[in-house]
Amino acid sequence: MEIKDKYEDKANIKNILAIFEDGFKSGEAQKVGIEFERIPISSKDFKMVGYAQENGMYDLLRTFAKLDGWEYITDDYNIIGLKKGEDFISLEPGCQIELSFGPEKNIFDIKTKIDGFNKKINPILRKYEINLLEYGVSPVSTYKHINLIPKKRYHIMADYLWGILSDVMMRETAGIQACYDFSSEEDAIRKFRIANIISPFMTAMFANSPIRGGVDTGYKTFRGLSWLNTDNERCEFMSKKLFDKKSDYGFKDYVEEVMQTPMIFIVRDEKPIKILGKINFEQFVKYGFEGYTATLDDFKLHANLYFPEVRLKDFIEIRNHDCANHGMQYSILAIYKGLLYNPKALDSIENLMSKFTYNNIMEFRYNVPKNALNNKVSNYFAKDIAKEILNIAQNSLKENGEGEECFLEPILELTPYGLSPADLIMSNWNGNWNKDVSKLVRYLNS
Repeated sequence: MEIKDKYEDKANIKNILAIFEDGFKSGEAQKVGIEFERIPISSKDFKMVGYAQENGMYDLLRTFAKLDGWEYITDDYNIIGLKKGEDFISLEPGCQIELSFGPEKNIFDIKTKIDGFNKKINPILRKYEINLLEYGVSPVSTYKHINLIPKKRYHIMADYLWGILSDVMMRETAGIQACYDFSSEEDAIRKFRIANIISPFMTAMFANSPIRGGVDTGYKTFRGLSWLNTDNERCEFMSKKLFDKKSDYGFKDYVEEVMQTPMIFIVRDEKPIKILGKINFEQFVKYGFEGYTATLDDFKLHANLYFPEVRLKDFIEIRNHDCANHGMQYSILAIYKGLLYNPKALDSIENLMSKFTYNNIMEFRYNVPKNALNNKVSNYFAKDIAKEILNIAQNSLKENGEGEECFLEPILELTPYGLSPADLIMSNWNGNWNKDVSKLVRYLNS
């Protein structure tokens, strides 16, 4: 077979492991990052704003770039995002807009960046009658009425992902991702393990997507439900080996999990080469595909098309939260900072979670979308465990002395009572809002 490329950055284990090792940062250098997605809806009828429509998302990006000096990110000459230094604005498949700012040492600086962005873009949003909704799912438009943006990879993904709610996930939902550093392989795996184990509790605490298509779905996080029904081969929960604290799980184990996942495509000369599940990455490394050989960039792309709740890169990316508002977006960041950046807090959270088996957490994970914190985990009420998670994070942040415990205040008004943002929405929806979407939008913007 003809070999079509001869890259030197081969996708061997040594080169792949170096990706994670390059992320090592001392405790003083460790930062916090956020990827913050929002739902663009019309201020008139609350439907999703499209890409190419007049005063749509293409026009918004173009106008904002000129106003604030951002560079275009393009795909076949279509503007699909903007960049300025370490900061990025990108469009997700259904036109959801994502902010991805460079990481910061403290959460106050992240909030300042987001507030500054909002201040600059708000006049354009008002002019174009667009509302960036801080909510987990489109409140009115459903995927059949939401076109994909003109980004090649999204169209390939949409054709390939086989879960019954994969279109909902891609076109309708918005989430918040929190990013954290590690100092060594041992530190990375410890944090990675804890972030995975507590992920269902965090999903439940921040459940914020009960109203979809203008109706009460019966789920507190419909976004969470959509991810459970997207593609079980690439949206798996943590492995039993990682769950076992006494195991020797390391970077190599994570890489092997990624390599066992079926491939969707690779890119050559800026053009996608479709694979569509015919082989996994391990097979690609061993045998190639139609004359193409595996490179390090291929692995990086493939790893970005692997969608567990928590993902390892040269940092830890925690991906399981509905988009939040009323300050709770910063509560998410603060909880993990309190838990992951304090050795005593890590000891405490490991001790708290030691009472649960792998199957306990797995069962809870599948029950979260419907009931959020109104669940039991083994013999314990989920709200009581979530309350303890908050207590550990709060004590850690107070000990740190930077005042970031203030960011926990919005979630402290809910979690101790077994409530999530969705509970407040559903109570009002079935009460004084009288199932009026305009009142939901007004509340989310308040």
